[in-house]
Amino acid sequence: MFNRTSLQVAAALASISLVSGCGLFADKESATDMKLVVGTTSSPTSLDPAAAWDNSWELYRNVFQTLVAFPTGSSTPQPDAADCKFSDATSKVFECTLRSGLKFSNGHPLDAKAVQHSIERIRTINHKGGPNGMLGSLDTIETVGANKIVFKLNQSDATFPFVLATPAMSLVDPAEYPKDKLREDGKLLGSGPYVLDSYEKGKEAVLTRNASYKGFADRKNGGVTIKYFEKSEPMVTALKKKEIDAIYRGLTAEEVVDLQEKKKGNEGLQLVESSGADIRYLVFNSADPVARKLPVRRAIAQLIDRDALVGKVYQGTAEPLYSMVPKGIAAHTTKFFDRYGDPDVDKARKILREGGITKPVELTFWYATDRYGSATAAEFAEIKRQLDASGLFKVTIQGKKWEDFQKGYQNGQYPVFGRGWFPDFPDPDNFVAPFVGKDNVLRTPYESPQITGTLLPRSRKVSDRGSVSKDFETAQEIMAGDVRLLPLWQGKLYVAASEEVSGGERALDPQTVMQMWELGRKASW
Repeated sequence: MFNRTSLQVAAALASISLVSGCGLFADKESATDMKLVVGTTSSPTSLDPAAAWDNSWELYRNVFQTLVAFPTGSSTPQPDAADCKFSDATSKVFECTLRSGLKFSNGHPLDAKAVQHSIERIRTINHKGGPNGMLGSLDTIETVGANKIVFKLNQSDATFPFVLATPAMSLVDPAEYPKDKLREDGKLLGSGPYVLDSYEKGKEAVLTRNASYKGFADRKNGGVTIKYFEKSEPMVTALKKKEIDAIYRGLTAEEVVDLQEKKKGNEGLQLVESSGADIRYLVFNSADPVARKLPVRRAIAQLIDRDALVGKVYQGTAEPLYSMVPKGIAAHTTKFFDRYGDPDVDKARKILREGGITKPVELTFWYATDRYGSATAAEFAEIKRQLDASGLFKVTIQGKKWEDFQKGYQNGQYPVFGRGWFPDFPDPDNFVAPFVGKDNVLRTPYESPQITGTLLPRSRKVSDRGSVSKDFETAQEIMAGDVRLLPLWQGKLYVAASEEVSGGERALDPQTVMQMWELGRKASW
């Protein structure tokens, strides 16, 4: 995702315990009436969906609806506010019919005009850092009666339903959200599972059940209060003191490992682990006189020891990645391993020698100090150690805060730099298309005519995404040969819960967005 803010290394950890003083259920209070308190270091940047392409999505998913969505267990968009499908054979006309009787929580109707307003205002406002960039294939929106919406695209794009399923495309009330400017009163109103009762920026968001909600979410609780923390340490302390019920986003690898251990303070917690879709990778600048040399890039690919990297730095809370398309996403391969195999100094030396390079290669690697978690500095120190130890490279590492780091790579100042990617949607297209082409999200042009001219356009004509794997396997093979991007690792997801709590294994959707409605307490407790 272009502007999505960082998860710490664990990517996500929901850890549920009992709120202090809750005690046993009252006679008239069922499990689904019980409220939860959830902690996170990931606070929204904006309450208006037209302004955010980042972790604000967490709040949006629970208060707004989208036309289609990704319920837990789904890999393709499913009906939410509407039933939708392509009505043509080339994936250029997408039609949606709304559920009957939909209303916003203020009682106003959610009709076709409201949908049109919601999407068009994103393009009209075109907020810097907002999600307008996701709508590049959209041409026009038409309404037919009160409940039908027709999206006409300017090119074949079978990923368009995936875009509509993101919280960026949340449906808003035209009476509350101006068509040409952001809402500025600090309030939020939607038609989703919950209503935002109150909000204090950087402090908390209080969610209660939306009585008029019609959608797929089966709410297992009576409401959720989200507590926002600046740092993870006080958040973990609050968890262990049972002052909060849950934690997601923001835990360090050390904190994950600590919570895995059954020691004093961690009694009664269970930890569920699964593969995450967030990835980390190196970017090579084609304009740099050294990094532009293919033998240099291939030699680095031959030397990087991912197992040592994730073992030493991330203590097993991440796993090696050998493709830009991570494990868990359709068409995932291990093309970098297939091509380069295990780390091998002799093979790397041969690659350099055949390229006419006989002296140690001097390069500077750059990283953001405040974007991807505190372990990033240690990660780059380990990369330097590995490359220097080969005798084939002399690496310098430099860090900058995110704001300055962005300016540097956008201006082409860095030979090699580290980035992370958090997917907008779970499709291989979202791990290939953003990085290739002249105007990619990295601002370092990567020309690959076969990928941009043949493979992506052809795959986007096919709405059956399971049948386009071969095109993306070919794309990954090309990327492994070019080494313009070098995948390093992908995060793992952790859901920790007390033994009295259910739903932790279902709380994160395929976009790794928290579905608060899945969390609840076992009625038998």
